[in-house]
Amino acid sequence: MPFYRDYIYPRLVDMLGDPPPIREIRKQIIPLAEGNVLEIGAGSGANFLHYDPARVNKLYALEPNLGMIRLAERQAHRTKLNIEFLDLPGEHIPLGDSTVDTVVSTFTLCTIPGIVDAIGGIARVLKPDGKLIFFELGLSPDPEVQRWQKRLEPIHRWLFQGLYLTRDIPSLITQGGFQIQQMETGYLAQFPKSSSYCWWGIAILQSQKDHPS
Repeated sequence: MPFYRDYIYPRLVDMLGDPPPIREIRKQIIPLAEGNVLEIGAGSGANFLHYDPARVNKLYALEPNLGMIRLAERQAHRTKLNIEFLDLPGEHIPLGDSTVDTVVSTFTLCTIPGIVDAIGGIARVLKPDGKLIFFELGLSPDPEVQRWQKRLEPIHRWLFQGLYLTRDIPSLITQGGFQIQQMETGYLAQFPKSSSYCWWGIAILQSQKDHPS
């Protein structure tokens, strides 16, 4: 339904997508981005205020939803960042090979349909010494919570335009050619646990593991 996708869904995410626990983690990890940065699934621009303009040369904000872009443009005006919006999905990154220093994904790998292609694209555009900063929702280690996640996933996929509650994001990242350098995990809310188990951290390309920077 285009009206829901383009108008209601962006405002729903803008209202619900940045509660204090999430905002605190954004404050921790987003300032680590540097150089030429690609943010996939930039959404309504919730990360923009947390980038360090002194460290970021340019921010490519990849976002296929035009309603989201309208909201993100308002956030962009509140920053000193040099932002270029790219209105394409994460499976189709319109940048050259080895052209970005940092890729940022917050609550995108848990929603994007073609996650394997998206992770492959991230690996392609990252420079050999680049890094992936991720903050994602997904499969809980608790079997009882997992059961609820499987039951509720169809509703979440409709309401949040493709949100998967049962993806093991760290495994998908490592299968895509990355090594997770540091990571934290936990429930960001006691209820509902089915939609609050997250991972956040930094991954590097496997080729870097024998050549630390």
